[in-house]
Amino acid sequence: MSRKLIDLVPGGHVEFLLASAREDWDAAVNHRFVDELFDGSLDDGVLAGYLVQDYQFFDAFLSMLGGCVAYADRVDSKLTFAAQLGMLANDEDGYFQKAFAELGVSEADQQDPPLTEVTKAFRAMMYDAANSQSYQDLLVMLVVAEWLYLDWGERGSTDNDPAPLPERYVHAGWVELHRGREFQKWCQFLVNELERVFPEGDESFADALTLRFQKAVALERGFFDVAYN
Repeated sequence: MSRKLIDLVPGGHVEFLLASAREDWDAAVNHRFVDELFDGSLDDGVLAGYLVQDYQFFDAFLSMLGGCVAYADRVDSKLTFAAQLGMLANDEDGYFQKAFAELGVSEADQQDPPLTEVTKAFRAMMYDAANSQSYQDLLVMLVVAEWLYLDWGERGSTDNDPAPLPERYVHAGWVELHRGREFQKWCQFLVNELERVFPEGDESFADALTLRFQKAVALERGFFDVAYN
């Protein structure tokens, strides 16, 4: 990485989680898809298929944020998640609608496309976390989904000089959603929360969370892979 994006507690729980999934994490961050997104060479068909699949997570992602509003143990944390819900409705959904129009994606493909096996598995994990009533399970999914995207979104950036954006909106808009100070602040909040509430003295729960983290990172890598299939 060109600069440090997230502060971790040395020897802490989140540092261990990241180390346990480092190979898949780095493969996703440095994926061909990301390379081609940044240099503007990403095929429209590949991007359209990727975005159609990614849009199928929108409901589950909103459900996870709503779950955090319900099950976070602090009011200030609940308010942070509630604010993020508003951002998604305005910024992220707005990008999808503009991108779908530019790429010629039909309404049917937006709303009810055939799902890849990776999409099915990742969406099932998200709904499982949303239904778990477990703040820790929700945080693991959110940390993976957001922090990994921050890592690739900030590729090539320095503290004083963000990496150049590609020319076309469909490429640049997706990068911009996943970088910048506000998104970095959001990801740091998620990491801090997971570190704070990670179970102490409950080895079976900690192991289950670690496995969830590893599976989610592997699916993120697979999600980029399957875009070319």
